[in-house]
Amino acid sequence: MSEGTRLNKFISEAGVASRRAADRMIEEGRVTINGKPAVVGDRVYEDDVVAVDGKRIAKEEEDIILVFNKPPGITCTSNPEDKDNVIDYIGYPKRIYSIGRLDKDSQGLLLMTNNGELANRIMHARGEHEKEYIVTVDRTVTKDFVKRMSEGVPIMDGKVTRRCFVEMIDDETFRIILKQGINRQIRRMCEYFGYGVVRLERVRVMNIRLGKLKEGRYRNISKEEREELFRQLGL
Repeated sequence: MSEGTRLNKFISEAGVASRRAADRMIEEGRVTINGKPAVVGDRVYEDDVVAVDGKRIAKEEEDIILVFNKPPGITCTSNPEDKDNVIDYIGYPKRIYSIGRLDKDSQGLLLMTNNGELANRIMHARGEHEKEYIVTVDRTVTKDFVKRMSEGVPIMDGKVTRRCFVEMIDDETFRIILKQGINRQIRRMCEYFGYGVVRLERVRVMNIRLGKLKEGRYRNISKEEREELFRQLGL
């Protein structure tokens, strides 16, 4: 007899959400198997009917990877109860979800996909995948600020950020490249030194660059981008 597929993996392969997000959806009571509420750890078998928010889902065969230029004010969630959710904003005709998050007040490059394995590989902190940001602050960027930001900053519960690349662009703007993803990390780093973030834009994730993509628009990644991305991820 088939051992079936773990429910969170099935939801991920259906292009609904990452495995972690799928577990949250299950815990919130949004998932059913054959009409009955599911629990985390359930398995799905060949003839089972799985539904999320009352809509049946199935494994998505087409591999979708989009680059989206997220405007400020849009939230990186698929929850339809959030009126500012990114899924409704984009209005893509097939099920997709965001790879990782950008703060609601932040903007820039957000990868969208239906490929659960891709999402998991990129989001794993131990993968040390580069993410590049351009940040505008409310005070003059000094050489000392740049140096101290790059050396690691204690931001919460004794946690110190990893060393990172930081360079000054102009008096109030700097570039920072991170290899970790702590919640609101850059804002917390700046706050530690008494700086407030005025504008925070992500311009690159690994080899994928935002380029000249207009705010609120999305595009498919190119064949070359896809090949290099998969090479770096070992997929």
